[in-house]
Amino acid sequence: MEKSNFVDHVKICCRSGKGGAGSVHFRREKSVEKGGPDGGNGGRGGHIILRGNKQLWTLIHLKYRKHVIGKFGHNGSKQNSSGANGEDIILDVPLGTVAKDAETGIVHCEINEDGQEVILVEGGRGGLGNSNFKSATNQTPRYAQPGEPGREEWKVLELKILADVGLVGFPNAGKSTLLSSVTAAKPKIADYPFTTLVPNLGIVSYYDHQSFVMADIPGIIEDAHKGKGLGHRFLRHIERNATLLFVVPADSKNIKQEYEVLLNECAAYNTELLHKDRLLAISKADLVDDELQALLQPEIPTDIPHIFISAVTGKGLPELKDMIWTSINKNIDEV
Repeated sequence: MEKSNFVDHVKICCRSGKGGAGSVHFRREKSVEKGGPDGGNGGRGGHIILRGNKQLWTLIHLKYRKHVIGKFGHNGSKQNSSGANGEDIILDVPLGTVAKDAETGIVHCEINEDGQEVILVEGGRGGLGNSNFKSATNQTPRYAQPGEPGREEWKVLELKILADVGLVGFPNAGKSTLLSSVTAAKPKIADYPFTTLVPNLGIVSYYDHQSFVMADIPGIIEDAHKGKGLGHRFLRHIERNATLLFVVPADSKNIKQEYEVLLNECAAYNTELLHKDRLLAISKADLVDDELQALLQPEIPTDIPHIFISAVTGKGLPELKDMIWTSINKNIDEV
């Protein structure tokens, strides 16, 4: 994924179409002296619709499309002919897209399935023609309803990456190196913090032609849940991961403390993250020998499965894949 091509947040103005006006018309034929009202109804205005598309992975196609305008409905006509509905505007979005009201922040919908369609902004209703107002006391109504105006609303679309396992760790913890070692993904790797600024996805091959999707989330910092740095935009991408793989380097000052800070940031952002399966990978294990690993044991949390790995030498990577596969398939096996 190139940084310039990945867009996970857009704000767009959606204006649905105006409904067509009802018709005021009376039946006029040579053989009919006093024909009654036969004005048809107006067509509704075009909706603004979101549609899931599994072929998309970014919102970049909507980044510069600030205004989305639906078509007007057509007016009704004689002989009780209803006007045609306005053409709907369909916006294809990647799976995992959440639509919110830009002013209130209320979630309007979530798109999780390919082909799923949700009306984001409804078009205005068409007006009733004068034939609808005929009664015993008013047999020649000379009025009809105008079409309802369309609605104009600002919406925010946010993409939450769908992956089986998400890598969680501080900047420069070795997450990108791990992803590049077990998948064909080629994230940017350097020995300075915040090398990764957008999520990277990779497919991890497993036994018997099976595989799972791994997501490298940009590094989290303390107080990320408060929006520090780009905290909110980073943390939301782990909400849809089945398993969280915490990555803490072996040369960290205190492995347990670093893990707890990461866990607290996740919990403070969304307590639901505490219910996900968690694993701990202690990266850069090539920097410590077996004796040092034994000395590090008191610093390792006891409430989470852990493994020492080295993405450079390949140490522990097969065993890590086994742990991840067991974790993401645990619920399926229980059923």
